[in-house]
Amino acid sequence: MKRILVCEDEDVIRDFVVINLSRAGYDVVDVNCGEDALAVFDRENGNFDIVLLDIMMPGMDGFHVCKELRNRSATLGIIMLSAKTQEMDKVSGLMLGADDYITKPFSPSELTARIDAVYRRVSMTFVREEKVTTVVSGPFTLNLKSRTVSKGDEVIDLTQVEYQILEYFIMNQNTALDRRSILHHIWGENYPGDDKIVDVNVRRIRLKIEDEPSKPKYVKTIWGFGYKWSDGNPEEEES
Repeated sequence: MKRILVCEDEDVIRDFVVINLSRAGYDVVDVNCGEDALAVFDRENGNFDIVLLDIMMPGMDGFHVCKELRNRSATLGIIMLSAKTQEMDKVSGLMLGADDYITKPFSPSELTARIDAVYRRVSMTFVREEKVTTVVSGPFTLNLKSRTVSKGDEVIDLTQVEYQILEYFIMNQNTALDRRSILHHIWGENYPGDDKIVDVNVRRIRLKIEDEPSKPKYVKTIWGFGYKWSDGNPEEEES
């Protein structure tokens, strides 16, 4: 069964979330603070598909918990939950490794749709062809079975969202991809969020793969449009 850990300090909201996710077919474990979230995650050996994590909590806040969880697992789906609408809250959570964010108040349908979308991406980690298939682009090797990307001999530590974006880029080398097409390919056609999530994930990817993230050689920006993947060949036209 699909397992989700809900960490929310407000009882009314937590009960609302638990009821609706249980109805949607999730096995829900709920806690009311960040410290308990990490304790439960460790006690159950990380046996969760998704963690729904409130940002503003007494004690350990959601940003800290998100960072700790991402250090424990690259494949775990993490969704931040916040009453704030400030852009920096969203960006901060995504930069720490969250896959998505939901702003309070939210409807049961939005809650389940966003969580289902993340669950589908997480579950893809375990669904691949038996034959190992690799794609090489410049110094990078994309392994379609293990869902990993290596630069030279080093495997890059990626979240599953970051992997999917890199896979999409590498499989469409030298093709300009607009933000909306990237959003739809990774998060689904019916994703209710905005394309800022694409930019934040690209920023994270650049920090991990580029020699100079401020002067990207592989993930090029197409200003006013989106991004283009290059294998780093200096003869390729600059964007």
